[in-house]
Amino acid sequence: MAKNTQSNHGIDSVRQQKMEAGLVPFKLVKYFSFSSLVVILVFTLFLSWIISDNARKVMMEQNEEYSLLLAENLNQQVFRRFVLPAVVRYGGIKLSNPEQFELLNGIIRGVIQGLKIDSVTIYDSSMNIISFSTVPELIGKKDMGEKEYIKALGGVSNSRLAYSGSVFSLLHLVDDVKCELKTFIPFRQVRQDGEEGNLIMGVIEIEKNLSRSYANIIRLQGRIILVSSVVMAILFLVLRTIVSRAGKIMEKRAMERLRLEEKLNQSERLAHLGTMVATVSHEIKSPLGIVRSTAEILAKRIEKLAPGNEHLAKIIVDETIRLNSIVVEFLDFARPQKLNLERINLNLVVKKVLLFIAPELKKRRIELVTDLAPNLKESYLDEKLFYRALLNIFVNALQAIGEGGQVQVSTGNVRGGTRVAIRDSGSGIPEDKMDQIFKPFFTDKNRGTGLGLAITKNIVDSHGAEISVDSEVGNGTTFIINIPPAK
Repeated sequence: MAKNTQSNHGIDSVRQQKMEAGLVPFKLVKYFSFSSLVVILVFTLFLSWIISDNARKVMMEQNEEYSLLLAENLNQQVFRRFVLPAVVRYGGIKLSNPEQFELLNGIIRGVIQGLKIDSVTIYDSSMNIISFSTVPELIGKKDMGEKEYIKALGGVSNSRLAYSGSVFSLLHLVDDVKCELKTFIPFRQVRQDGEEGNLIMGVIEIEKNLSRSYANIIRLQGRIILVSSVVMAILFLVLRTIVSRAGKIMEKRAMERLRLEEKLNQSERLAHLGTMVATVSHEIKSPLGIVRSTAEILAKRIEKLAPGNEHLAKIIVDETIRLNSIVVEFLDFARPQKLNLERINLNLVVKKVLLFIAPELKKRRIELVTDLAPNLKESYLDEKLFYRALLNIFVNALQAIGEGGQVQVSTGNVRGGTRVAIRDSGSGIPEDKMDQIFKPFFTDKNRGTGLGLAITKNIVDSHGAEISVDSEVGNGTTFIINIPPAK
């Protein structure tokens, strides 16, 4: 029993390995398909970052150019309209003088009016201190200019973009979007020809708020990510559906191929087994007949010469009869089935079997319950072979019950064909034996060849019918045969 269980596990393991081997190419396609989606999504996110970063650079360059032009204009206006008049009128520049401060403030505000500039700040050239700013709170503060201030004092105009926030700001998961551009240019002396001189009198800082433009860039990035994610999600669902359906089809085909292979292997094994059984049976049948005939003659002589001992010869006859039935059963199993199909009512075959086993049912005190459909359709059957198949099932049921149980038999129309169900109240079949019951020579009884149900299955299969078993230990067993419709 342990060997059978281990063998079943081995067969199942090999079967599973074959099926998995058949599905390996499909699993690779599935893996690469989903991997490609992930790669595309990552590439899309990277592309959105490149686009937003490039847009930010373009925005900075454009606004920096704009600020430089504005700064140059401020340089010209402040020098001509403030520096020169202040030197002539006041003898020098002193922004602590309210008149000078108001003059400079008016000139600068006039220049930046309507240009969306947040502030203009002028640093002193001799020290890092704010001499003027359109934001009064900043005036007089020291060390506010950083490396950009030092760079502008060296004669190089430059800008600094300070920004915060990301695409997550759209979900209010991080700080709001902020972006400020600060442009630093040297405040130079202007010559009479309008060109800037070499003398640097200070540093002009122009601050512009670009939060709205930067927010638009973030929104663009968010839209790219959202659209890409939606497209990827749709592609994923479509691909998942296709892969799922393809997987089921592939698995179904793999299972069908395995079943066909197993059926072919079993057919080959049974063919070899049948040849061997037929050869051995033929070799046994002839001498067995001679032994029986000799035993019958010997019984008659013993009855005359040694009355009371003839039972010894009768034992030989009985055992030869039993052995002959086994040989006949072997031959029935090995012999190819030649069907003689005819339209017949299944109920007639069932009634013949019940009539034959009625004495045995009575002897064993087994109750018979029948439910034969009165309007049963006709089926194409070989009456003798199907009688043999049903008889084997009933014999198996009687052996399972023993004495004092019940046998139920019912017929009916189903899916255009017919069905017969035979249920017994026996001990049932253990789950680990369910796959073995139709295999040749399998039996858990002390007597018998184990060919009864194997022969039954061969007969059922030859009719294109299906046989199934439903059993529960302690609650009996039901055999169901579904016969296809007559064509």
